[in-house]
Amino acid sequence: MLSNGLERGFTEEQLKKTRDSRIGKDDEGYYIFTSSENLKVYVDIYYKFLEKSESRALKAREEILQKIAETPESHEETMAYYRAKRIIIEQLLKNIYQHYSESFNTSSLMTPWCFGTVVLEKIEIYRNKISKGLIHDSNIPKYPFYVLQYIDEIYKKTLLEIFEFPEKAFSMRWQYTELLKRYSKVLSDVTNSLQNVLQMIKTVRINLCEFDSSFSIIIANNLPLNANIEFTACSCQANCHPACCSWVNIFINR
Repeated sequence: MLSNGLERGFTEEQLKKTRDSRIGKDDEGYYIFTSSENLKVYVDIYYKFLEKSESRALKAREEILQKIAETPESHEETMAYYRAKRIIIEQLLKNIYQHYSESFNTSSLMTPWCFGTVVLEKIEIYRNKISKGLIHDSNIPKYPFYVLQYIDEIYKKTLLEIFEFPEKAFSMRWQYTELLKRYSKVLSDVTNSLQNVLQMIKTVRINLCEFDSSFSIIIANNLPLNANIEFTACSCQANCHPACCSWVNIFINR
């Protein structure tokens, strides 16, 4: 249990009822094979990690609140540093509470390093929202330049200290959003390359009997409007595919 009374989302009873092939049990207790890392994570160890992280984060927040209270507002840069650190710690606590109490999505069970990179990205997203004026937070002054600067400088170090991680813990992003970004970029690059090639095509000769209808739609929609499309006569006579005429219409009406 956490200090605010929150209980574990996945109790032993819930784990028994959960239909997830990645969840199992051995002599050391219930575990899950994580999707991103394919590592065995014991549920009890994971929750103890979150409990310890909350305890350290609360202590760090108490210390920073004391320093904020003792620092004159006229010391703007010092206050910006303290406010930045407070934002980082409070975002960490928010994510600890969310993951600890999650009781439906088994993806919330992960390795400590994976959780660390999740929090890392959440802070980056929060920081970007601050820079765009999308966040209303009492820790953020009217002109947040120094706060943003200090968040950039200290957020990784602050998390590493609280988690007691080595620096290499943040050398790779394990969470899905980061992986999806990478795959999306690759897909976008491939799509752009295909479009560039198609734009250079002047003449297309198509044997309708051998052409795939789904691919024809893609080609038709991406060819330049001035491309010359030539259809070769069907050589298969009676065995001609019945969709030939519809494919012709796709290209004519594109």
